[in-house]
Amino acid sequence: MAEEIVALENVFWNIRGDLRIGGVLNVGTQCSLVKLGDGRFVFLDSYTLKGDIRERIMALTDDGLAVEAVLNVHPFHTLHCAQMAEDFPAATFYGSTRHRKQVPQVAWAADTVESDAVTARYPELAFSLPDGIDYISDDESVHAGSLLVFHAASGALHVDDTFNVLPLPDIARKLLRIPRIAFHPKLKDALLDEPDAGARFCDWAGRIATEWSDTRTLCAAHSAISRFEDGAFSAALRATVAKARPGLTGSKA
Repeated sequence: MAEEIVALENVFWNIRGDLRIGGVLNVGTQCSLVKLGDGRFVFLDSYTLKGDIRERIMALTDDGLAVEAVLNVHPFHTLHCAQMAEDFPAATFYGSTRHRKQVPQVAWAADTVESDAVTARYPELAFSLPDGIDYISDDESVHAGSLLVFHAASGALHVDDTFNVLPLPDIARKLLRIPRIAFHPKLKDALLDEPDAGARFCDWAGRIATEWSDTRTLCAAHSAISRFEDGAFSAALRATVAKARPGLTGSKA
């Protein structure tokens, strides 16, 4: 993996970042920059910008002054928040309750990122919390919960951990029968202690396949981005749901 910017429709930029485990294994991470209709910008997630990527982002955003807000949508993605707050001091920072506890030096907004107030503030973005799983798990190793964000103008879906993209050639994917979209490997550990939790998650993912069927690019942290032709995202996500449902619900079909 290498740091890069992927531009979508000149209104959405996905920044592929580095995240090294133990200083060696690079599992990658991401943030995205979205240009709103009135010329303002918002970030989805935080990342420390360096070198050419930083220069390009600053050039796009009037040296950062046009960045209105940073929406930190994954409660366990906190490593870069403090630096982001230094780089964009005029922006409003939204996060979960965990962000506030983990990075108290940031002046967090009173409204949490998953609140109705934030949803109303940014009508050009669609938000969705997965049903049936913990958004903030008590188990620090379970990161399946996140707030998904869809930007209709670019067809980009920004998602951390809940959905993954396995960067495999199509021929290998077909031979191994591996879906284009995968759920987080610890999804089952994130299920609520309720008998219908798995079914609720699968039903929610099915609704995403329908409501966000115009997704053309899936931007996933720690894995890759994936492009979709018309209707292909919905079909891919439904295939993933169908494969996962028996294991999540205990059903035979």
